[in-house]
Amino acid sequence: MRPQSRTLTGQELEIMKVVWGLERATVRDVYEALRERRKIAYTTVMTMMNILEAKNHLKKHAEDRAYVYQATRPRSQVIKAMVREFVDRVFNGSAEPLLIHLIKERRLSQKDLEKIARTIEEAE
Repeated sequence: MRPQSRTLTGQELEIMKVVWGLERATVRDVYEALRERRKIAYTTVMTMMNILEAKNHLKKHAEDRAYVYQATRPRSQVIKAMVREFVDRVFNGSAEPLLIHLIKERRLSQKDLEKIARTIEEAE
């Protein structure tokens, strides 16, 4: 049996971005933020936030008459893990083919390439 992936689904990541942005959020807060972008049901948001809590991405505590949710890990840590898992799964652990793909597909601007070059120089 394959170990459970730590990677978030698209909908889970969308919710986490709202929670990270607000730092503390109720289901209503997240629902309102998502509803500005697209149609979504309140119960869907509530279910997804409960799933994220079960996966230990969110923690909640009662405050007044609602639960307030907070992320259990910082955004940068979650993104780092997701990128690592993607590179491992798609490129067998090597980031070089990913960078080559991004360059060939023109996903990196000249400014991006210069910043990457500076980062490489600083790392050496």
